[in-house]
Amino acid sequence: MSTKITIDPLTRIEGHMKIEATVDNGAVNDAHCSGTLFRGFEIILKGRDPRDAQRITQRVCGVCPAIHCTAATLNLDSAFGIAGSVPDNGRILRNLVLGANYLQSHVLHFYHLAALDYVDVTACKNYQGKDRELNSVKDFIERGELAPFTPRYEGDYRFDEETNQVLVKHYLEAFEIRRLAQEMLTLFGGKMPHNATIVPGGITEHPTVDKIAGFLWRLNKIKDFIDNTYIPDVVAAAKTYSDYLKIGNGPGNFLSYGVFDLDGSSSDYTKRDRLFAQGAVEGLSTFKELDTESITESIHHSWYDGEDGIHPSQEDTLPNARKKEGYSWLRSPRYEGKVYEVGPLARWVVSYFAGVKEVKNLLDSAMGDLGVGPEDLNSVCGRHLARALDAKVVADNMAGWLLELVPGEPVCAEYELPQEASGMGIVDGPRGALGHWIKIKDGVIDRYQLVVPTTWNGSPRDERGQPGPMEQSIMGTEIKDAENPYEIVRIARSFDPCLACSVHTVTINGERLGKLRVV
Repeated sequence: MSTKITIDPLTRIEGHMKIEATVDNGAVNDAHCSGTLFRGFEIILKGRDPRDAQRITQRVCGVCPAIHCTAATLNLDSAFGIAGSVPDNGRILRNLVLGANYLQSHVLHFYHLAALDYVDVTACKNYQGKDRELNSVKDFIERGELAPFTPRYEGDYRFDEETNQVLVKHYLEAFEIRRLAQEMLTLFGGKMPHNATIVPGGITEHPTVDKIAGFLWRLNKIKDFIDNTYIPDVVAAAKTYSDYLKIGNGPGNFLSYGVFDLDGSSSDYTKRDRLFAQGAVEGLSTFKELDTESITESIHHSWYDGEDGIHPSQEDTLPNARKKEGYSWLRSPRYEGKVYEVGPLARWVVSYFAGVKEVKNLLDSAMGDLGVGPEDLNSVCGRHLARALDAKVVADNMAGWLLELVPGEPVCAEYELPQEASGMGIVDGPRGALGHWIKIKDGVIDRYQLVVPTTWNGSPRDERGQPGPMEQSIMGTEIKDAENPYEIVRIARSFDPCLACSVHTVTINGERLGKLRVV
């Protein structure tokens, strides 16, 4: 007998997603992931000055705006013919702004979105210590005020009481770490969310000794948290929930655009020297050089009209919410016609097979500690592990980049706005491969297209009927209780879906400044 499970909305993610799964004989035999909100930034950008792109596209997301700003400026650098002319100070400062956003995003995902799938907050009801924060949680439990920790799916909390209390303490400490990362970003980005300083040609902010010192002070605190709290917690979760190193297998194909430019002299982003490598790995065995012409997007099961299976640079955004075959606002990106996963795991697999020494050494050590091989990384815990190690490598390298800054040297290249041009900006964000494509006509944006990480991972079936990565990772999963399908949400959250989060404007006293109602 078949049982249909509908999770709508999927909570503790950034945005709006629905998951439908059909369970037969205790296992999922079919799954559909639906993005349930239309954004339409491609339509908003048409007819605007191209230099609006790096400001407007940041509003795609309040959690990871820096990556959209980065992709947009790389896109404009390309279109303006200055992709190889950004001064070293500008390149490094861009890296530091993006790196700060990376660290905040990774800490947010594990502690405040995913960890509550494994950590039992109610263990604090028996807490006997003097920690003020844990006693506050205990008071909430005694009063029955457990939001946002409940409602939740129940039934599979494996840590002992003391470990649960320690992890709740780390959950609370992670808020302070995120605050430090946000402050760090604002030193060179001006504000967060939505930095104001990254522009075509580089950045408008100049490095000073005081700002470098303030940045490094905060970075050292974050590095300590990553090394001594974040990574150990992820490893502990992987050991305690070792079966989740076998659950959540995606397509086994991985794609990365690379990220953090180490040298800005090449105008070809597919060949540029980056901290994490560009490329693709098929079947966890074969590394391939990145070919952006091999990227297509299917709209067969998406709520859009237009030509199917074409390159993003040729696409138009034509929404059709009544399309009979559609079930998602996400399109279906494919590489060489095949389904590829993106994200920290993909970034690490690609860099591992590309021979990036720092990645290979850390990943080999972590796999040895867990007693697993590369094939086990294609899993729920594999994704969490890759994200934690990602944070370490980014933080460690940021400390070195700070010392490469030269106060008083240029931070931005000059350019002229073209009347006719096209461009591409590709870079890996915290959640994976992000691409922006632009066509400029008569000095304004004629066409703009974004292909974001969750479009890859959360994509619906394509014109060939191939399920997307998240759909594939859910299919085949054994479900112990269809009324309490925690296996499905653990898998989905391991991808860190981000479809469209919101930015709320309030006063310093927490008063809402305005409300928009769509009827």
